[in-house]
Amino acid sequence: MEAIKKQATRLREQVAKQQQAVLKHLGHFSNEGIIVDEAELQCYQHLQNLYNSTRAAKHFQKNIVRGAEGFVSISSKQMEILRKLADECCKYGAENQSENNYVARTVLQFGAAHNLMENEKEILLGVLNDQVSKPLRALITGAPLEDARHLTHRYDKLRQEVEAQAAEVLRRRSKTRDSEISAESCMKLQAAEARLTELKSTMMALGREAAAAMSSVENQQQEITAQRLFSMVDAERCYNQHVLTILDKLHAEMILEEQLNESALQSVTTQRDVIFPPEPKNNTSNGSENHMHPNHKDAHKDALYIAKVIHPFDAQAEGELSLFIDDFVVVRQVAPTGWSEGECKGKAGWFPSAYIEKHETAPASKIMEERSTP
Repeated sequence: MEAIKKQATRLREQVAKQQQAVLKHLGHFSNEGIIVDEAELQCYQHLQNLYNSTRAAKHFQKNIVRGAEGFVSISSKQMEILRKLADECCKYGAENQSENNYVARTVLQFGAAHNLMENEKEILLGVLNDQVSKPLRALITGAPLEDARHLTHRYDKLRQEVEAQAAEVLRRRSKTRDSEISAESCMKLQAAEARLTELKSTMMALGREAAAAMSSVENQQQEITAQRLFSMVDAERCYNQHVLTILDKLHAEMILEEQLNESALQSVTTQRDVIFPPEPKNNTSNGSENHMHPNHKDAHKDALYIAKVIHPFDAQAEGELSLFIDDFVVVRQVAPTGWSEGECKGKAGWFPSAYIEKHETAPASKIMEERSTP
């Protein structure tokens, strides 16, 4: 259909040029009013350029809408799959949580991070739908474009009428070469010329109106298309930045869990080589109290340093000491095998050195409280 329209337009232009040449050749018959005006021809060509430009912009906007809607549709299906995976990870991690289950903790972190990433993708899809697809679709089917195109079609139809009327005037003027011309023929010629003048005036006014409407639509198309593309890029940029932040955090958490797991495995492997010293007995009257007794005044003087627990530890064997996060420990021995011996909440034993952090500023009252807890 478009090819047929283009071919018809070319034929009309060729006919107009031929008519203009003939009319110029017959200029001595007072046909100045028939000759096509150069300003009108420029207006016609300008209007054709605007029509082609707005049509190309409309097709491009349709492609953007199809691409955005297709991306939203596919991404929504992917989100369902990934959210289900994230929920399964969170469920597994929560149900199998324990001090020594390294995989469960990692899986829980993985699931939580992917839920956050899917939330970010949901925001991105909302922007693509509300700020890209809908505005462009409204512009494609909007009244301004349709009204401008309607004016252009009216102008094109009127221009064909002017060409036909010019041919009629030419035909009647050619008869004036005869020596004998009737009054009726003269009246018909005058009527034809008047009609031609009227049609040309209407055509020029309609051409200016159509060109102004098409120019306005073209400017609106370019402005809104550029804005929607910027919104799309900005939304994708924010999405990728937030996802990168989430992935960086997840990566750091997984590395930490891996290091803690390797440290724990190494500690368990070398545990058999650690000699647990016997707990010294306090030579009191009953002979049953040891050095961890809360009333022992000099117990803390032998400590190497005070440390804060940064990772929980569940004692698995006799001689080990369970730790809880934010507890304070009086460290008395540090073995080269990665284990330390100390006292916390009235109990003494061995624990991984990596699970504590030296804490010089712990108040003495806090230490005594930790040591005196039964």
